[in-house]
Formats: sequence, C-alpha cells, structure tokens
Amino acid sequence: MKVLQTGYIVRLLYVALGLLVFVHVLGTFGYHYLTEGKYSWFDAFYMTFITVATIGFGEIIDMSSNQPARIFTVVIGILGAGNLSLLFSVVTVILLETDLDGTLRRKRMEKTIKKLKGHYILCGFGRVGRNIGRELEATNRHYVAIDEDLDRIMEYREKNPGLLYLHGDASDDDMLLAADIEDAKGVFAITGDDSRNLMIVITAKQLKQTIRVVARCQEQRNIEKMRKAGADAIVSPDFTGGMRMASAMIRPNVVSFLEEMLKSEKSLRIEEVPVPGGFIPKPLGSLKLRSANYVLLAVRERTGNWQFNPDREFQLKPGFTLIAMATSVGRQEIEALLIETLG
Repeated sequence: MKVLQTGYIVRLLYVALGLLVFVHVLGTFGYHYLTEGKYSWFDAFYMTFITVATIGFGEIIDMSSNQPARIFTVVIGILGAGNLSLLFSVVTVILLETDLDGTLRRKRMEKTIKKLKGHYILCGFGRVGRNIGRELEATNRHYVAIDEDLDRIMEYREKNPGLLYLHGDASDDDMLLAADIEDAKGVFAITGDDSRNLMIVITAKQLKQTIRVVARCQEQRNIEKMRKAGADAIVSPDFTGGMRMASAMIRPNVVSFLEEMLKSEKSLRIEEVPVPGGFIPKPLGSLKLRSANYVLLAVRERTGNWQFNPDREFQLKPGFTLIAMATSVGRQEIEALLIETLG
C-alpha cells in the first residue's frame, strides 16, 4: 500500500476531529429541540456522548413516547460510529505508516536551527564535509549540514547525536533558507560535483550578498567560473594535497608542527578575530592581551598590510583583524575583550 504523505494524514485527522465535534453539537441541539427544552443542555450533550461512545448507561432522556427523538438517536448513533471508525483508522495510519517520531524530531531541529546566530552551513556532508564538521566542533562553532544522502547523515549522527542537519538539495533556495542563511556567518559548497557547488555559490549569494562562501573545486578549469559566481575562497583538493605533500618533503618540521596543532587536546588553532566597527582606536598595549589561552601573532590592517608581532604602541583600529594562536576559549576571550572596550 502506498505510504500517505504526512501532511495529508494530518489534514484527515483534523477532519475526523471536526466531524466528531459536529456530531456532538448536532446531537446536543437536536435532543434539546426534540424534547422541547424539558432537559438541560448538559443532559442533551451527555445523551449524545453516551450514544456516540456506545457506553450504554441507559437513556437519561425519556423517549418512550417520543418517536422523532428515537429516530434521531439512531441517526446520531450511525454518524458517531462512522466518525469514530474514521478517527481510529487515521490514528492507526499515523502510527503505522508515518515516522511520527522522526517528524517531531525534525520540527524540534528546525526550531533549534532558527535560534542559531553566526553559524555555518555545510552543503555536502561527505568525507570533506565531515572533516570540516569535526574542525568546527573542535573550535566550538555551530553548523548545519545539508545532504541528499540521508544514510550518510544518519551514520554520522549515530556517533554525534547533536548534529543539526537538513535532508535535501543544498542548491535549492528553500533548503538554504531553512538552514537560516540570513543569520549564518558562512557557507561551504563542498559536494563532489563542481556544477552543484557552482549553483550553491550562486544561490547563497542571491539570498545573502554579504555572506562568505568557500567552494570546493575538483577541476582547475572551473576555478575562474566559481570566482565569477561570487565564491570568496576556492579550494582544490588536488592542488592543496600536492602542496601539502611537497611541504612534507622540503619543510617537514613546519608540517609536523601544524599537524601536532590540529591533534592537540587543547585544540590550538591559528584564529582570526575582527575588530568591531564601534571600537575606539587605541594602542594595542592598553588592551592587556595576556592569557595562557592565546598568543597574538599579527594584525592585518584594512589596507591589507600586515604587522607581525606588533609592539605595544601599535594603534588598533576598527576593521583591523587580530591573528592569534589560540584555543577556542582563547578566541572567545579576545572577542569578549574587544566588545568590552567598545565606545
């Protein structure tokens, strides 16, 4: 038997409940009218209820000499029995043919996603997507995964119950809107298909022009197309892998340091923290950027110039970006310090 759509079943349930209410209203008014008001409204309702429910407590309304009332009771009994059969059938279908628990879980997840601010959207949750997800988790950042392969998502979710995900085509406007792209900080277009990633870039930029999009590109010839489509950064796994292998050969200690940083239990990363717009320019030393959770490495100015290991007299201004080696806690400490000093 064909599985009914959840929306149709829910509408049918509302119809059945509506008919049940209608039968009780009809019966209440009918008994009150046929007995010429000799019985209270509650008695009329109670008579309707025990007739529909087939409880059989006995007639609380005397119909021994009221033939129309008896005929009306037969009609109410038939309508009530048919309505209850419909209601029970719909409930049975809901329990047997729909994933009720899954539907409720998705509703809760959609509400959770709507509460997110500054999260990331992973369009594609294959090997690359899962590795990105682990990095975001390690640095205490929220994300929503989107993939057409539900089994792939559920396999990851078994080990990570807190995963927020959507099942569908990430290049679809509705899917990105459901992932709350309006409040998102960035989008990863990381499916294994360059054309699909190109569509994701275009769709994301149309929905939110200012959002940062990082795209995966398999073919070198497609890089320029993605750049023109609006991708802020493009990563080619083949090119990046080749550069990494070359570095492992000619600068092994640097590569070893970076790998150790990623494996560290303290989750050390090279982080960037932008200086907010309302920040009052002041010497870097006045901020007292001292903590065991981070080390300030450099500052990138709005012009693109870099100041490595800046001194205490360096003037920090809005639009600058601090580069630090930090844990996730250290990054949050720097962000909090900059917010506290806003004018």
